[in-house]
Amino acid sequence: MDYIKLAEEYLHKIYRLSKHKTHKEINESMHGEMFALQYIGLQGGDVLPSEISNMMHVSSARVAATLNSLESKGLITRRIDFSDRRRILVELTPNGKEEAEKHFQMILKNVAEMLSTVGESDAKEYVRITGRLSDLNSNYQE
Repeated sequence: MDYIKLAEEYLHKIYRLSKHKTHKEINESMHGEMFALQYIGLQGGDVLPSEISNMMHVSSARVAATLNSLESKGLITRRIDFSDRRRILVELTPNGKEEAEKHFQMILKNVAEMLSTVGESDAKEYVRITGRLSDLNSNYQE
């Protein structure tokens, strides 16, 4: 099999897919403020900025800027960890929880619509293959 030719075809199709409105919204949710908001929400409690930095693969300065923006919008709070005063803990405000949930539901709806366009069998196969690639990639990063 010519994997280079297949990779070229894949990249062309991914590029075309990235131009679709639904895919753009999904992709944007994986970056910046919305990603940070979702990540904090999924942790169900306090989060360290370094954890966000590690998950986003961005610098601590970039995370600080993101958190400053989220804090100014009233979506998060930051406080000193009483057990270790060197650490700052980040938590969603009630508005932040509401915004994170609203955004998650919108993305969930978009993904469901996208998957429904290819039918049940192909949708399940796509999710299975994506999961397999995700598992392989996480093994390489460990």
